[in-house]
Amino acid sequence: MNRVFNFSAGPSMLPMPVLESAAADLVNYKDAGMSVMEMSHRSPAYDAIIKAAEASLRKVMNIPDNYKVLFLQGGASTQFAAIPLNLMKTGKADYILSGQFSTKAYKEAQKYGDVVAVASSKDDNFSHVPATTRDTFRPDADYVHMCFNNTIYGTKFNYIPDTGDIPLVADMSSCIISEPVDVTKFGVIYAGAQKNMAPAGLTVVIIREDLIGNARPETPSMLDYKLMADNDSMYNTPPCWSIYVAGLVFDWILSIGGLEEMKKMNEKKANLLYDYLDSQDYYIAPVSKESRSMMNVTFVTGVEELDKKFPKEAEKAGLVNLKGHRSVGGMRASIYNAMPYEGVEKLVEFMKEFAANNPKE
Repeated sequence: MNRVFNFSAGPSMLPMPVLESAAADLVNYKDAGMSVMEMSHRSPAYDAIIKAAEASLRKVMNIPDNYKVLFLQGGASTQFAAIPLNLMKTGKADYILSGQFSTKAYKEAQKYGDVVAVASSKDDNFSHVPATTRDTFRPDADYVHMCFNNTIYGTKFNYIPDTGDIPLVADMSSCIISEPVDVTKFGVIYAGAQKNMAPAGLTVVIIREDLIGNARPETPSMLDYKLMADNDSMYNTPPCWSIYVAGLVFDWILSIGGLEEMKKMNEKKANLLYDYLDSQDYYIAPVSKESRSMMNVTFVTGVEELDKKFPKEAEKAGLVNLKGHRSVGGMRASIYNAMPYEGVEKLVEFMKEFAANNPKE
């Protein structure tokens, strides 16, 4: 097969065993005579699929029984409105701004109440995550919102903010199921699936049960967590294929040893790339070392022409989607769960060749 190493920030690579399994069942799923993409979401066959996917995710992330798992639609961006509509009781919320998506969530939430940016690293071009303490947050805030990993800027929180009794809400779109996380530290975890879990179209929400049932009267039905939970994510037709593939991904993670093993694999890949970046001066890694993402690695040459040339030359070598986000520029290598170690090895080799063949004047 003529497959490339795809460093896209999303939709991103899927594990080869998952693709092969999905392909084998694509036309005729387990002798059902049809594809998962064709079957009714109300059928016994699909009911088994969605229940198995939830059970596997619960096992992968060690999700306690007092948390609901919702398979929703609309991307993580829809949750920017769903969170305040469901969690704002007194009308106050605190936001930590660490990049573009946390800022978008903050701006969306401002439509619904007294929303304050209590910490931000914007003045430093989001090159690190903000430091917080319990005193950072208003004691009467309904919740605190954060984006755990910042895809565009290549940063990640190296700590879980201490919010006391205030529910902590985390957008984990670009780092979910990449390493173990203590779900009990959060009131809500949400994530778009297209980076580490499944094809685009699915959004996973993990929410503590006591936070369900407080939606504002004007909340659209599709954003009402209680309605979604009461209907087991089946209020309307769910993203059937994406949920099916997500289940395969969860099972794949369990088969390799769970999130502890996944973390080791991801650290090995990230260390290879960061060690090279730290060993030379041709490429510049703009992110503070203590805030480096294990999933999204950003770097620049410092020369605009070279930054434009690099992704084009890399594509010829079978390394695709290395261009940085349009708001940041430079390069970005997204090395999610499915990126094999060999892909990062090939990237480092190419970086060395590019530097040797394109000296800075």
